[in-house]
Amino acid sequence: MGGMIEETETIEEFLARCSADVEEAVRKAAAAEILPRFRRLAAHEVDQKSGPHDLVTDADRLAELRLTEDLGALLPGSVVVGEEAVHADPAVYEALQGDAPVWIVDPVDGTRQFVHGDDGFCTLVALVQRGVVRASWTYAAARDQLATAVRGHGAFLDGRRLTAGPPEPGRDLVVATSHPDYTTDEQKRALRVLWTDGLAPRACGSAGLEYLAVARGDLDAVAFSWEAAWDHAAGLLLVEEAGGAHLTVGGEPFRVTGGNALPFTAARDAATARRVAGLLRSAR
Repeated sequence: MGGMIEETETIEEFLARCSADVEEAVRKAAAAEILPRFRRLAAHEVDQKSGPHDLVTDADRLAELRLTEDLGALLPGSVVVGEEAVHADPAVYEALQGDAPVWIVDPVDGTRQFVHGDDGFCTLVALVQRGVVRASWTYAAARDQLATAVRGHGAFLDGRRLTAGPPEPGRDLVVATSHPDYTTDEQKRALRVLWTDGLAPRACGSAGLEYLAVARGDLDAVAFSWEAAWDHAAGLLLVEEAGGAHLTVGGEPFRVTGGNALPFTAARDAATARRVAGLLRSAR
């Protein structure tokens, strides 16, 4: 991989020089730790965390370790907030409140799909500085699709610029919502307001791939009820840079540092975001 950040270099300059190195690190982690285990997982390579729907595999753990080493080496002084590291030590999450650049990593977003041999999973990496997502990488390894975004410079899928655009007039809005297997009764009640005329809600799969679908204009919106930054940071920037918007029920954009009024939505355009957020707000 290429050179590391210079002492006087800004994040913008680092990204201009090293985005390809980050992409290479993501692809190598997937090639080494994830794809060789896809549809080949042994029983001892799969564990439960908080329950039967909350799975973790050796691919998650080993890919995160590899990304932590490689991304940290690319940007000295940065820290990594990874899903599995936070599970082992929740204090790791506090780095999002600091001044150091933070790599937010979800090594396998959609672990349940991965375990079941479904290709609907991805690796998510976002670079955050002082609470602002500066760049993101969404890699669907089994589909060999890579989506990238740099704040102020657009969103791209395999080199093609993404523009979500408004939904077609007159049809129901398709909204992917928090999966019922991962929601409390209170969260289910908050989301139930979306089952109304003019909307067509469905349960979400991999959050990262749902965000990509919004950025591509293949999905109108998502409505989610949890805050974990590794699930949302990469996709939210992708949606923003494709022309979309995100809002919490408090009327503010979602903050990866936490403290959001939930649920929240991300949509292919601002009008759709306001419509979905307004419905969610009406249920409070």
